[in-house]
Amino acid sequence: MSKSFIVNACATIFFVLLIQSAFAQGNRLLRKKLPCQTFTLYLHETIFNGTNAANATSTAVTNATGISNFQFGLVVVFDNPLTLDRHISSSPAARAQGFYFYNMKTRYNAWFAFSIVFNSTDYKGTLELMGADLMDQETRDISVVGGTGDFLMARGIATLKTDAVEGFAYFRLQMDIKLYDCYY
Repeated sequence: MSKSFIVNACATIFFVLLIQSAFAQGNRLLRKKLPCQTFTLYLHETIFNGTNAANATSTAVTNATGISNFQFGLVVVFDNPLTLDRHISSSPAARAQGFYFYNMKTRYNAWFAFSIVFNSTDYKGTLELMGADLMDQETRDISVVGGTGDFLMARGIATLKTDAVEGFAYFRLQMDIKLYDCYY
């Protein structure tokens, strides 16, 4: 056998293995990744109106700018109970603590950043969420960008759905949370 034949054969084998490896990697990336944990929570927000301090779970900390009819510039901080069902009187499974602000002049749209704080016999730790809440859509996704404790370094998606609205006094969001990176 000639030296060039051996070199060509080795090169061919190398490229065949390289192509097989690329296809195997591509097939693995194309497979739909299933969540490692899913659960549903209901966020209950009672907005401070000047007279309901004992029951309020959120309050505006700035005024809207007045340059649009969609609360543009209004910042709200909150400490809302999260329940496993739709009833505000149910025992909280966790608390949602953070803020949102209205960031669109032409329609209602908010940007959220908050922690879901668990402190129960079932779970301890936090999930960190952030993203745009496009309120005119039936469902919208925000990112789960991290976590602590039982949710150490969790990553995933929280699908929000407005479940109830009572004027400017109260609203409830259904949050379907799917975690794709779980390190427990």
